[in-house]
Amino acid sequence: MRCRDSLTPISQTIKVVILFDVSYSRQGTSHFSKAEQIIGDLGDGNQILKSLIEGNDEEISSSNLINEALNQGISSFTPDTIFEQMVQNFSLSKSIYGATLVRELTGHSISEIERNINIPEFQRELRSNIIKSYEKLRDSRFITDDGSITEIGSLSSAILMFMDELDKLIPIGILGDKINKRNFVYGDRESVKNFRKGDRYRDIALKSSIKSAIRRGHSVIEKEDMRSFQRQSRGSIYIVYAIDASSSMRGEKLCLSKKAGIALAYKAVELNDKVGLIVFGTEIVNAIAPTDDFTRILLSISGIKSGRETNFPLTINKAVELFPSENVTKHLILLTDAMPTVGKEPERETLEAVSQARYYGITVSIVGIRLNKNAEKFAKEIALIGDGRFYVVRDIKNLDLVVLDDYYNILSQKSL
Repeated sequence: MRCRDSLTPISQTIKVVILFDVSYSRQGTSHFSKAEQIIGDLGDGNQILKSLIEGNDEEISSSNLINEALNQGISSFTPDTIFEQMVQNFSLSKSIYGATLVRELTGHSISEIERNINIPEFQRELRSNIIKSYEKLRDSRFITDDGSITEIGSLSSAILMFMDELDKLIPIGILGDKINKRNFVYGDRESVKNFRKGDRYRDIALKSSIKSAIRRGHSVIEKEDMRSFQRQSRGSIYIVYAIDASSSMRGEKLCLSKKAGIALAYKAVELNDKVGLIVFGTEIVNAIAPTDDFTRILLSISGIKSGRETNFPLTINKAVELFPSENVTKHLILLTDAMPTVGKEPERETLEAVSQARYYGITVSIVGIRLNKNAEKFAKEIALIGDGRFYVVRDIKNLDLVVLDDYYNILSQKSL
């Protein structure tokens, strides 16, 4: 299955500010009409963004190829090596590259190659197609002459994933007010004050306004009688999104985990919250303290490659270090398809790390992708000790909805 099949053009407006607010036609297509999120000057990425939005098939294909390579843990393309691996042992090559990347590189499906791999004429065509894919990436400056993925290549992958995620979530209202209630933004009603210019009419305190008019002997509510609710800010939420990048996450699971993180970062930054990132395997691959720099998070997420084992204790302890010491809401989301495998007693060490996180005021939720029964049982312990939630994900296509649901749950708690 492809993580990315096609891209619907979203907008014809290319600026440093990306236009996001959505409106709909009867056919259900969308476009953006007002600025809600600034991602900064993308440099060379501005032209890439323009090509992707305009539906440039070559740009989309090349960006998707880079994206699939990163999801498979591949950081370079060497045509001769790829071809030789496929001819000598296609079963192994299929395991290394995955069905989608094989198709993107060769122009043929797995079944077509398996049927024809021993035919000389087909081999020549296969080699020619792989070289053409390499040259296309090189000419786009997505890879270097030696086949290494460039910063521009990584940027194109990031932009494609971001736009793809918006295309999915905005039309169904997941990133809008259907889920995110307005009181999350404006805070909680706490006390009343004199109504002033600029106050929202929905915040008028009707009972207090009537009482004020009666005390003044007014038969109708006049301007000086009007009172409004004083809302208290809900305070900042700091989230660290921790992605398991072990080898078992390779391919589609890693791709959809990235998109879920992009959706989380987009919505949290839009609501003036901050998001950090931990990429973990045997070791911490990347760690970013909670920030409102959406572009930094986007580029870091898109560049994630799969690694080896799963080290939970190290990840949780690192998250404790990343959160600020001030009194803000601190929440860690762990996303994994397996339980900890690193350490002398990985499960005990993990639970101790979760307890330590709670001591520092950090709640911990865990999103488990197709876990077995023993892993589910242990994941529930993590969520229980972490005072968070445990989510069982069997249909990974909805992984982004699960991660957003956890964030909205934190928002709703802050609004109580």
